[in-house]
Amino acid sequence: MSAQSPSTQSVKIVTADPSAIGLFGLAIVTLVASSQKLEITTGLSYAIPWAIFLGAFAQLFASIQDAKHNNTFGMTAFGAYAFFWFGMGASWLIKLGVFGATLAEGVDPKQLGFVFLGYLIFTLFMTIGAVEANRVLLIIFILIDFLFLGLSMDAFGVAAEFFHKLAAVSEMAIAAVSLYGCGASVLNAHFGRTFLPVGAPLRIFKK
Repeated sequence: MSAQSPSTQSVKIVTADPSAIGLFGLAIVTLVASSQKLEITTGLSYAIPWAIFLGAFAQLFASIQDAKHNNTFGMTAFGAYAFFWFGMGASWLIKLGVFGATLAEGVDPKQLGFVFLGYLIFTLFMTIGAVEANRVLLIIFILIDFLFLGLSMDAFGVAAEFFHKLAAVSEMAIAAVSLYGCGASVLNAHFGRTFLPVGAPLRIFKK
């Protein structure tokens, strides 16, 4: 009887692009949050669930899936903004007194200002990365830059009215462009062609 050499097989596991669900989560939370900033709606009670479940969990899911794609940029971006919305949801709960009067009375808006400033710096270098992604993503990151600039200055009390409005308008625009990006991601993959264009990378840093 002749000896048989063992055979090996490789299995390729294909996973879907998580960008659509991540952008959808970003779109919904910024839509509801901007409506409150623009005084179209009032209060934070109904903003909190969407901050946690769409802004946070949907983007965290996208981040984990992007890690499986070896996509460092997407994993970092979705993960960072997911945890931002976890933090904002918890901060709003503190402000509303859910965790007790002691925490609510100890709120200092300038602490959030430093958070927003840190996220502004983070988003600025992520914007550089978005230059080599696609133009829809680049627009979203530029708008997020303006959002965190507005939030930072508002929290620090610098021309608060102007920067509050800047943050509100930027956030509403983020929602609109993110919804488009979500639709493009889903339909382009579904139809196997460019159904909704997202724009080519600018090819400034990568030739």
